[in-house]
Amino acid sequence: MERIRVWIVEDDRDWLRGLTAYLNRESDMEVVYASGEPEEVRSALLEGKASADVILMDIMLDGVPEGVRLAEEAALSTGARVIMLTSMEEKELILRSFQAGAIDYQIKSDFEALPAAVRAAASRQSPISPAAAERMREEFRRLKQLEREFEVKKMRDLITPAELELLELIDEGYSQSQIAEKRFLSLRTVKNHVGNILRKLKSESSKDAAKQAKEMGLFDREQGGE
Repeated sequence: MERIRVWIVEDDRDWLRGLTAYLNRESDMEVVYASGEPEEVRSALLEGKASADVILMDIMLDGVPEGVRLAEEAALSTGARVIMLTSMEEKELILRSFQAGAIDYQIKSDFEALPAAVRAAASRQSPISPAAAERMREEFRRLKQLEREFEVKKMRDLITPAELELLELIDEGYSQSQIAEKRFLSLRTVKNHVGNILRKLKSESSKDAAKQAKEMGLFDREQGGE
């Protein structure tokens, strides 16, 4: 039976030796290369020192996420399937690892799951584990929230408090003439305000602009005293 050829990149030498011995006890796999030095790994990649089917890549090497960069280089150079090794504290780097070409990740403390992960990666039967998929969904949700917060801030920076108040009145159903009367303004002034808002927000109508502001929670935040 042909063995699965495994690389391990890990800067904790004791853990590297232990994991190498642990995987080599599996009858269907063999650790053909092991190192904790990024430059050594890069040299091995350039020299084609040993072919790999699966690479176990520590995210943090010498205290920095060098494994993320190495994952991309290794995947491109060898065509191997890269599994990231991470601690619980490093999980925010998982999305970057997938973007770099990794196909899975494993928590170091759960080392007993590694043989099965290696087999799944080598057979290409499991492109991404359920745990990895959930982590990616969490990260996408976090990024989506950050994107929304950025858009809200951008909109708040674009329009003045007076314009925001005008949008709120429009959302409540007031016409421009009613707003002018309610705020003791000329109709022309209100129209100018509306024109400025539409230009800033690139909206087609004042109702669309008011709806946009409401959906972003700007009226609620304003009422909340922010």
